[in-house]
Amino acid sequence: MAFKPGKQMIIRMVSVMLILTLSLSLVSGYRLVNIMIINGEKYQNDASEQQLYDSLITAPRGDIYDRNMQTLARSTTAWTVYITPNGIRKLKDEDKKENVRKTIAENLSEILDMEYDTVYDYTGENSYYVIVKKKIEKTVADKVREFLSDEKYEDLELVKYIGLDETTKRYYPNDSLASVVLGFVGSDDQGLSGIESYYDNELTGIAGRVVAAKNAAGTDMAMTYERVESAIKGKSLVLTLDTYIQYTAEKYLESAIEEFEIAERGAAVVMNVKTGAILAMAVKGDFNPNDPFTLSEADQKAVDAAATDEEKDKLRTELLNRQWRNKAVSDTYEPGSVFKLITAAAAIEENLINNNSTFFCNGSTTVAGQNYHCHKAGGHGTQNLQQAISNSCNPAFITIGQLVGVSSFSKYFKAFGFAEKTGIDLPGEAMSTYHSESKMGPVELASSSFGQTFNITPVQLLAAVAACVNGGYLVQPHLLDKMLDENGKVVSTGATGYKRQVISQETSDTMCSLMQYVAENGAKNSLVAGYNVGAKTGTSQKVSKIQATGDTYLYIGSCISVAPIEDPEIAVLVMLDEPKGDKYYGGVISAPVNSKIMTDVLPYLGYEASYTEDEYEKLTVGVPEVTDITLEEAKKKVEAAKLEYEIVGDGDTVVRQLPAAGNKVLNGGLVILYTDGTESKNVTVPNMVGLTATEANTAAAKAGINIEFSGNTSSAGLKAYKQSIEAGQSVEAGTIVTVYFIDDSAVDG
Repeated sequence: MAFKPGKQMIIRMVSVMLILTLSLSLVSGYRLVNIMIINGEKYQNDASEQQLYDSLITAPRGDIYDRNMQTLARSTTAWTVYITPNGIRKLKDEDKKENVRKTIAENLSEILDMEYDTVYDYTGENSYYVIVKKKIEKTVADKVREFLSDEKYEDLELVKYIGLDETTKRYYPNDSLASVVLGFVGSDDQGLSGIESYYDNELTGIAGRVVAAKNAAGTDMAMTYERVESAIKGKSLVLTLDTYIQYTAEKYLESAIEEFEIAERGAAVVMNVKTGAILAMAVKGDFNPNDPFTLSEADQKAVDAAATDEEKDKLRTELLNRQWRNKAVSDTYEPGSVFKLITAAAAIEENLINNNSTFFCNGSTTVAGQNYHCHKAGGHGTQNLQQAISNSCNPAFITIGQLVGVSSFSKYFKAFGFAEKTGIDLPGEAMSTYHSESKMGPVELASSSFGQTFNITPVQLLAAVAACVNGGYLVQPHLLDKMLDENGKVVSTGATGYKRQVISQETSDTMCSLMQYVAENGAKNSLVAGYNVGAKTGTSQKVSKIQATGDTYLYIGSCISVAPIEDPEIAVLVMLDEPKGDKYYGGVISAPVNSKIMTDVLPYLGYEASYTEDEYEKLTVGVPEVTDITLEEAKKKVEAAKLEYEIVGDGDTVVRQLPAAGNKVLNGGLVILYTDGTESKNVTVPNMVGLTATEANTAAAKAGINIEFSGNTSSAGLKAYKQSIEAGQSVEAGTIVTVYFIDDSAVDG
């Protein structure tokens, strides 16, 4: 008999069902309220994170220009190769998944020059976005695109798993030129040294952003959602550097380093004494900022020779830091006799000495039991101020220092900027070390008066000497001329004002005349044909290193010169650290570099030369272009250039010439004009070492070669000490041989 529920039973069952339904509805409703209202924002953000692809757009770094708007550094377009491993992981077909991973690893490792295993491991990571390689150039990026579009991989749908993000890469078009000043950037485009580091915040732009929808595989969903915030380029810098002057300074500095086997590099700085603008700052050896972590060949050999990996790593780090270090700003040294300019300026300003003052030197002097020797055995006898500074007489300047006294000496030491950093806009500027007034006794005053027992930076000395000749004003050395926004509008300018006036115009005028006298009578190797210059040289021993190593042959030779001395504007400071051989005086090794730099820079900057008759005879002229014209036309052009010619061949047209057009030869030099296919005419190079300039010129003319003089040829009876092509060599007629002159009598005290 079948069971039939009663009416009451049915009512209870319906009631229970209604209660259950209502309870479920309340629970569901609460969950909906919790999801949509109470925690709606959280869940919405979680969903967005899973569904949106957020990528930064790298902002182009600001460019760096020289004062003539020639590019020194710029950012070019590059690409970052990335993959989406999670998209690969979600493939259901295991064979296809493995095929995709192997195909990606095989091709990208070859295109990007990477290890196969490295790329293969990337494809198995648990991530939506893995960078395979950063900052690849267009040619490499195009190869990646060719790989993705290859029809033989069409079934693998590789575009779902590989992508290219546009970014930027820093590029230095002049390679190593001014590299120590410019510095370089790291892999994240952050400035790591030099200008790139000092002005990193300004050069760095504002990154842009792309927010786009993505699917479960991690790939973009077209036409769904995308928001782009454009990147803003960083500010560009226009520097005071001049590419031509920088190249000139580096060229002659490097030549001196090779000639005198400079162990601890050297520096050459060119500055406008009226504004403090740095026109060139050369430091050798340098590096290529496009590849800053590569050592020079010699340094790499030293690393390879180290015994252990630990020693190799340590030495490599030391040598990298050395090649990046700016010797003109970050290293201090004892300036030696160049500092006598400062001692003299202080004494003249205090009316303690003048041009009529006399000083007696018998070869030595004693202060508080400490004996000081003059570089000239037997001494200089009685000498006036001009002679004392030109002779670079230490006893005379000890006397001048005693006249100035500790208090005034310390006052001027600070006033000339030696007790503080210059504030030049470069990182890592060193602080000087010196005797404070409270700790300066007679002995410390004596040694300081001629530039020893304290350390300063080259840029400090340059700024101080500028004050000696520019009317007495301490300038602010600087490299920034102006800063531009992304539209090229000037937003700020460099610091060009004076810090303070240190000495009077009258004292400054006296210092100019003293420096001119020194150049003409003492530092003769600094002279420049056609221009009046002032100079002072110095040689100092590296006392602390001598005490540490026991090596007594450790010197720094330096020279500072200014021109035109009648209204000084350009100053050049050259220092060479630890020369080898018997030539180490600044007047012998550094002053010729000053002369060469000034010789090229002054006419380039528009200063007109005024030559004496003797200077004019030794003047070089440019060889004109006379090839592919008639012989008669060529003869006229050579004669117009005040050069001689010799014809080889029987033709009517010049087919070749020697020297080639653009080379410089002495007035009256020889140009060989070849008029047909006749073989070259060879001659023998004569021995010109030991000859005067006039004698060398005569010998060259007789031999049928051209010569170019290098160094001081103004001193009467000065003899050549070297020639660029050895005597006895067979060369083509008209070949240019450089003949070198140095006045070995130059002294620094």
